[in-house]
Amino acid sequence: MRIAFSKLCVVRPSRAVTTRLLAGLALAGTFLAAPAPRAEAQTTAALPAMSLSAVTTGPARPIAAWAEFCERYPAECAVDRTEPASITLTPALWQTINAVNRRINRAVEAVTDQDHWRAADRWDLAEDGRGDCEDFQLLKRRLLVEAGLPRRAMRMTVVIDEKGEGHAVLTILTNRGDLVLDNKTNAVLPWRQTGYTFVKRESQEAVGWMALGRDASPLTAANR
Repeated sequence: MRIAFSKLCVVRPSRAVTTRLLAGLALAGTFLAAPAPRAEAQTTAALPAMSLSAVTTGPARPIAAWAEFCERYPAECAVDRTEPASITLTPALWQTINAVNRRINRAVEAVTDQDHWRAADRWDLAEDGRGDCEDFQLLKRRLLVEAGLPRRAMRMTVVIDEKGEGHAVLTILTNRGDLVLDNKTNAVLPWRQTGYTFVKRESQEAVGWMALGRDASPLTAANR
């Protein structure tokens, strides 16, 4: 089955924010710091349960709009093989990941690329406070990198959602399994609990994509 990924994301109602507010949050890093730990109560019990990681099945065709994004922001797509390929979760890192996911979901207004850019598909960093699904996730990754997490362990991922439509999420590979950040929910979930069909994700070895199943044909990803 070929999915029309030129309309990747379904928009979820979200409140608008000003460019100044979003820029101020990003520059100050006010939501990157993990909440203060609760003394001795902070244990591994606060972390997600162990789960299996997704398995790549071979090279996949890149999203055309992703390739254009990489031309504009090469550092966002670069793969540094000296970085760890997965993250060892601690309670503090887990809190930071959840905080970034929640706050960007609240801060960014969900709009289609057509309404935003007058383009069928464009990947960007939602720096003006507006964007569709991949823009949410790219901004989350940038902020998590600024918080000290390795970009190589955070891969943009294309899925088919509960409506059979293309959608983009951010997969964080950890020692407890693959965890998914999504603009449709504030819950950071193990990939198997999302209900999505996983199609492909960015490679951890080079600038490119890897299939996560038999059908790696979609060439674009979302509408918002």
